[in-house]
Amino acid sequence: MQTDVIVVGGGPAGLAFVRGLAGSDLSITLIERQPRAALADPADDGREIALTHRSEATLRELGAWDTIPAGAVAPLREARVLDGRSPFALSFAPGKGSTDRLGQLVANHHLRRAMFATVQDQPRLSWETGIGVAQVRRHGRGVAVTLDDGRRITAPLLVAADARFSATRAALGIPARVQHLGRTMLLVRAAHARDHDHVATESFGYDQTVALLPLAGRVSSVVLTLPTDLAARVAALPPAALSAELTRRTDARLGAMEALGRVYAYPLATVWSTHFAAPHAALIGDAAVGMHPVTAHGFNLGLRSAASLAALVRKAAATGGDIAAPSLLRRYEAAHRLAAGPLFAATEAIVRLYTDARPGARIARPALLHAAARLSPVRAGIAQVLMRH
Repeated sequence: MQTDVIVVGGGPAGLAFVRGLAGSDLSITLIERQPRAALADPADDGREIALTHRSEATLRELGAWDTIPAGAVAPLREARVLDGRSPFALSFAPGKGSTDRLGQLVANHHLRRAMFATVQDQPRLSWETGIGVAQVRRHGRGVAVTLDDGRRITAPLLVAADARFSATRAALGIPARVQHLGRTMLLVRAAHARDHDHVATESFGYDQTVALLPLAGRVSSVVLTLPTDLAARVAALPPAALSAELTRRTDARLGAMEALGRVYAYPLATVWSTHFAAPHAALIGDAAVGMHPVTAHGFNLGLRSAASLAALVRKAAATGGDIAAPSLLRRYEAAHRLAAGPLFAATEAIVRLYTDARPGARIARPALLHAAARLSPVRAGIAQVLMRH
């Protein structure tokens, strides 16, 4: 089978890229291991996505925003960073008169459902769901993908959007720097006694990181990052003991906690692909950059990569150009490296500092927070990054 573009991976980045090509007259084949029903009605995975203003605007342009239930969107008005149990907090808020929020919080499954709704009936889109990729081979005019059932699909351009441990990336021969962190992120929604005022907090301890993401009402998503063995023990606690543990680990900042529903566990690893493009192929989303969740920008960067590549491919198609031209793919890679590189490096530096229990790091941590608080232009600049990426 011949098509213009093959997309491997039906997550938010892959679907956003597909939607970005709507009306371009390009034929697209989307390959996804999950069945189509799971894409149409994805299960709750516990993840709350902190959307920047840029990402919200992109979702509006793609037609996805208006399909998200209004009650599923929670405003994020301010973010505060704390060093352990210190009462001092470094605060980030939008500038006066610009907007009343840093961004929005939306559950990942709502975003996935909304993205699917925008492409489910897209003309010239073929679906290969419930099946995987057995082989990827490049040739002079493009890429050939063999499915698990032996069928072969060829195209001038292949886009890999199949998550941070991308098998497609590996099949293309693109190496990646993968760092397994030996820690696990636990996610659980919890009701609490006091109002959160739509303020997110992130507290860095020496044995844990705790984030509280404000949802509708007196409910927050509690994000605990713990050593993997300890995380397994916490996740296995019965509801009453878990609620008490959440109250203790959050220092009762929002009062007594009551766990709502199950605990979701995600072992942490970061990924940086050495290249985001290769002949006749490009990487988007987590296949290109798998961020540490501490800065909550993984989804935003993934959406940005999809929009960036789609814009270039769409323009080439409209002018009769080569949609897989080496110059086009180099432009995409350069733009996304510029967008992702500094944020990835800064995130890694923050993680190293705030998981280092040596005496020097213990002294540096509060000193850096106080210094940043005194430099209002720095604080305002960070807030703009949080809102924009």
